[in-house]
Amino acid sequence: MTPAEPTTTDTAQPHPTPAVFFGHGSPMNALEQNRYSRAWANFGRSISKPRAILVISAHWYGNFTAVTAMPRPRTIHDFYGFPQRLFEVQYPALGDPELAQEVADIAQPTRVGLDQDSWGIDHGTWSVLVHAFPAADIPVVQLSIHARRDFDAHFELGARLAPLRDRGVLIVGSGNIVHNLRALSWSQPELGFDWACRFDDAAREVLTTNPAGAPALQLHPDYEQSSPTPDHFIPLLTIAGLASASDRSLEVLVDGYAFGSLSMASYTLDVKCQTEKDPRPSAGLPDPALIAPEDANV
Repeated sequence: MTPAEPTTTDTAQPHPTPAVFFGHGSPMNALEQNRYSRAWANFGRSISKPRAILVISAHWYGNFTAVTAMPRPRTIHDFYGFPQRLFEVQYPALGDPELAQEVADIAQPTRVGLDQDSWGIDHGTWSVLVHAFPAADIPVVQLSIHARRDFDAHFELGARLAPLRDRGVLIVGSGNIVHNLRALSWSQPELGFDWACRFDDAAREVLTTNPAGAPALQLHPDYEQSSPTPDHFIPLLTIAGLASASDRSLEVLVDGYAFGSLSMASYTLDVKCQTEKDPRPSAGLPDPALIAPEDANV
């Protein structure tokens, strides 16, 4: 794929650009057609082409806040144990240094560094965008997750990013509401454990009625088992912050489970998407006899 040169504008949009949280699951979803990847594609077809895409991915997680600011970000294959054809996937979208500076400005007082060369487009981003925007002709910028910030800070950062929607920027969170790789059950490829379903249901109730309550989900009795590390949950807080800033609630794009302890739920803001019935489940994971799921960096 050869990306087109981006066209940017400072003109406010007549309606805010939608936003979305993708439950990305296995990176093999990038190569497969199933109910989740088809829902992601339907989302891309349901919105007007955005000026640029800003992604908060679970897989850029560290003790800093930074935004990719290079003109041509590399495709990062940040996982292990998968087939070679997955490592050969490229998503050659251009970057957008001007948007990166906008993000740094609008996020204040949070300090956001401009990353010129260390990161790029990781699989939390490209594994969904290859379906939602397969032409790779929209500039992509990633915003890292600061591991030492509390849930309220991530939620508030999302709210501060809301004006970007009026400038034609699609804001994407990519993670999983339930993400416990040590609890995966290979005998339950399409089911969720009771505790996973309880927490997923509680999150749905909050997101579709009162997104401002999303940070308090960490107090739910099933949160720690559902999200033993917060990296995959935090991108949802950004999108909840956007929704709260707009005084809107989120809508379910698609939902379901993979291997007992992964929620594949995705949510949209300010767009209704037609979903197709597709019986095909989420993509699989590497053989646990060869590599433990938690070492595959899913």
